[in-house]
Amino acid sequence: MAEAVYALCAAMSVLCAWLLLRGYRTSRQRLLFWSGLSFVGLGLNSVLLFVDLIMVPQIDLFVWRTGAALLGMVVLLYGLISDSR
Repeated sequence: MAEAVYALCAAMSVLCAWLLLRGYRTSRQRLLFWSGLSFVGLGLNSVLLFVDLIMVPQIDLFVWRTGAALLGMVVLLYGLISDSR
């Protein structure tokens, strides 16, 4: 059951990133761009979580997972700050 939840979370994050970046391409709203890039990092985090816990549990990918999530959040924070000016 946990495998299905991890896979669905990864799929939803990647789908959200794709939809946000597709929306940016048509409307050129900068917030969609930053949100899409943020979800790319969060989607990568979810994919790495699935790989880490399900596919290769003997290898610890905690640093890579955390780095991907941190990168996604930093990108979103930068986008929010730069668009508020």
